[in-house]
Amino acid sequence: MMNGRAMLDADLLRAFLAVAERGGFTRAARALNRTQSAVSMQVKRLEGAVGARLFARRGRAVQLTPEGDSLVGYARRIVALNEEALQSLARTDAAGTVRLGAIDDYATRVLPPLLARFSRDHPGIKVELETGLTAHLLPRLGADYDLVLAMHPAGTGGGLVLRRDRPVWAAPRSGRIHKQSPLPLALYPNGCLFRRWAIAALDDAGRPWRCVYMSPSLGAVEAAVAAGLAVSVFKASTVSRRLRRLGRRDGFPELPPVDIAVHRRSGDLPRAVAAFADFLIASFRRN
Repeated sequence: MMNGRAMLDADLLRAFLAVAERGGFTRAARALNRTQSAVSMQVKRLEGAVGARLFARRGRAVQLTPEGDSLVGYARRIVALNEEALQSLARTDAAGTVRLGAIDDYATRVLPPLLARFSRDHPGIKVELETGLTAHLLPRLGADYDLVLAMHPAGTGGGLVLRRDRPVWAAPRSGRIHKQSPLPLALYPNGCLFRRWAIAALDDAGRPWRCVYMSPSLGAVEAAVAAGLAVSVFKASTVSRRLRRLGRRDGFPELPPVDIAVHRRSGDLPRAVAAFADFLIASFRRN
């Protein structure tokens, strides 16, 4: 309390946002690596602090009340500012190496400017980045990586969720290759979630397809599509502007959303790894 008024606890706000963004306490608990009862208790404490109900139950799902909807924007800003303040006050003379595994498209499109900024602020910390598929990276967490930036079907993968993203079909800017039958596809290798979903969606729709290009590299798959060789699936946040998005009106089925999450190795993290993890989480939440 301050001057007789409640203070909003950042940890309680994190629990509130997790429930609001995932539509339920079970999914929120999984994302926060807590029990459902612990998340429920945190939300009740927050409701007591603000003096209003924040969620209304609709069967197994929950929906924000008008008061809860009003709080969401403030909660995001408070949590982001809290993490930014802690990060800025952390000592910048930490030294060491961070072993980071990351999905290829985020390593290509999202991480480079963040890594450059982190390097300027923490010159004694070296980040070693290796890219790959989630299915190949996560089993090596702890042995080869301190942190893994991974992709999972929405609400299923654990770790700390940083962003919800959506797969989109994409084709060259011009031409009618997306009308061909069988449909030519450029795909990642086996183990890629988007590969599996794309094939299943086309099969369910009864649309013939053939794989004409396969590579583990985002740049290679994107170049194949841009050149007019094939159609492929990319994340909405990383799809190149030189490609044209396709949707239902083009005859392409909608694909389910995904979570982008960071996984930490078990045990106490070295100071350098903890500093980078805090920086990464704060950067995503600010943006």
